[in-house]
Amino acid sequence: MRNSPAEVRDFPGLKIETSTPVNKNHSQGTPAWGTGNLWTMPYGMGLILVITAVAVMLMSGCGHQQSAASLTEPETAPPIATTPAPSGGISAEDQKYIRTHKPILTEVGVASWYTAPYKGAKAANGQVFKDRALTAAHRTLPMGSLVVVTNLKTDQSAAMRITDRGPFVEGRVIDLSIASAKATGVYVAGTARVRIDVYRTPKPINTGGRWCVQIGAFTSSRKAKKLKAQLERKYPNASVTEFSGEDSYWVRIRPEGDDRKQAERIARNLHPAEGEAFLTRLD
Repeated sequence: MRNSPAEVRDFPGLKIETSTPVNKNHSQGTPAWGTGNLWTMPYGMGLILVITAVAVMLMSGCGHQQSAASLTEPETAPPIATTPAPSGGISAEDQKYIRTHKPILTEVGVASWYTAPYKGAKAANGQVFKDRALTAAHRTLPMGSLVVVTNLKTDQSAAMRITDRGPFVEGRVIDLSIASAKATGVYVAGTARVRIDVYRTPKPINTGGRWCVQIGAFTSSRKAKKLKAQLERKYPNASVTEFSGEDSYWVRIRPEGDDRKQAERIARNLHPAEGEAFLTRLD
């Protein structure tokens, strides 16, 4: 996904990777055995071939298990489960819940809007991004959170779901889909000061979660790779990824276990020569 300035939504697994995805479902090929019938051969020769074939299969199986083990994700990186959103972003039940409950958290800041770089692109929650759905991107609220965004200048408001991560632009707190931006009067202006009222979250806000730090944007791949190498040396137990967006390059570091406190410490201590360090929740 891309913000008004270049922006990236991408959360790969806990391994050191490049921007090219690694295919973990490697070929499960079987040995190419001959087509001759062993039972039409002399007894001695047939027996020798059977024993040889069994030995080859045993050795092949051991080798395959070693290869598969080398591709297995570390125990510190179980799959990230996120909460899917209704097709249109929110449902009638969501609207009813908002009318009958009070916000559990309020945040004030600058909102912007974004769209997908191509049709069929997926948001960070794994669902296909839709311009017409009432959704938004936020860096730290749990995925699937139900929020109401109010434009403080026009007083226009709309309910929406958090389905994506961002904005990765300093000074902004939320990125709206086109539908959400139009509903709150942000679309034409591009940015607006808003109030975010959080009504419901599928996971606790202040405890737990899986976290990383995203750094960028860099203007060249060389600068991103240089920082990646520095972080790998400084944090040998972390996963460090360098990847590209549209006309930009990024680095992401995931501390061991995706631990929040470690991620917060890394974000505080990072002062990149270019771009910013953004504490980001993965789930």
